[in-house]
Amino acid sequence: MIVDKAIYRDGHRYGCGDLSDELDALRSGAEGFIWIGLKDPTDEEFELVNSELHLHPLAVEDAVKGDQRAKIEQYEKSVFVVLKTVRYIDATSDIETGELMLFIGDRFVVTVRHGEANPLQGVRHQLEIEESHLMHGPMAVLHSVMDSVVDNYRVVDREIRRDLEQIEAQVFGSPAGGDANVIYRLKREVLEFRRASGPLAEALTSYMERGAGRLLQPDVLLFFRDVEDHLRQVNDHVDAYDHLLTDMLSAHLSGVSVKQNEDMRKISAWVAIAAVPTMIAGIYGMNFTNMPELDASIHLGGGEFHYGYFVVLAVMVTVCTTLYRAFKRSGWL
Repeated sequence: MIVDKAIYRDGHRYGCGDLSDELDALRSGAEGFIWIGLKDPTDEEFELVNSELHLHPLAVEDAVKGDQRAKIEQYEKSVFVVLKTVRYIDATSDIETGELMLFIGDRFVVTVRHGEANPLQGVRHQLEIEESHLMHGPMAVLHSVMDSVVDNYRVVDREIRRDLEQIEAQVFGSPAGGDANVIYRLKREVLEFRRASGPLAEALTSYMERGAGRLLQPDVLLFFRDVEDHLRQVNDHVDAYDHLLTDMLSAHLSGVSVKQNEDMRKISAWVAIAAVPTMIAGIYGMNFTNMPELDASIHLGGGEFHYGYFVVLAVMVTVCTTLYRAFKRSGWL
């Protein structure tokens, strides 16, 4: 759907009537440019705009298909920009991605937004307040939209850092050592964030190095360098988060392995202790007739006292106690 359209002259907004008539007036030499905002447009709505602006067919194909990599493509009469938008969901700590496409021409700007992330109403309103910046024309719109997207990256960056600090405290500060599922889930979200921000930095740097043709003047170039600086800062953080999460996952798995080894040592120690009385009981449980210990006795007070049973029990207790104390000293128990 077409969410907004307007004519901008000398930094001021004017109403936009029939799209065809307004474009004819602009092409005839009138000052200003037109800004058309689309959100999840249908094929018919997009074709209506394309029939008037005559956009490059390759750019149109990318815009219709969607799911594109962040990029900046410069054609003969226009520039096509794809930005990946992100939104942090507090309830689930997930990162939701969307897409924002811009067609920049000499007298027009078309923004196509897919998804709920990074709405442009605030960007348009802020630009209309900053008349001096809006007077730079369509490239001022591109800068403001890109700056808004990157600023939103920085918000998501801070949220990820907060989640990372919580997981780090769990892994290295609690006996449980954190949860591998939580670590892996955040790592997956970081990688999704990287797929949005990483390619944009490469595309923006390459676009500025090419000189950006007649659309990007030196005074406007400074604004894009500021965006590039913020974007590289975000990407540096994302790379660090990815490495740190990998280290935390390794530390967590190592902690789990150590705990399992400790459990196995305890089990082995108790098995060794239990094996002694089991072995002795098994020997005497054979009930052979010629087992001298069964008949061992002494005469006490005119009677006969059979002490073999008590001796065997004492041996069992002594050996088990000795083993327990030895395993305790060695740290196995």
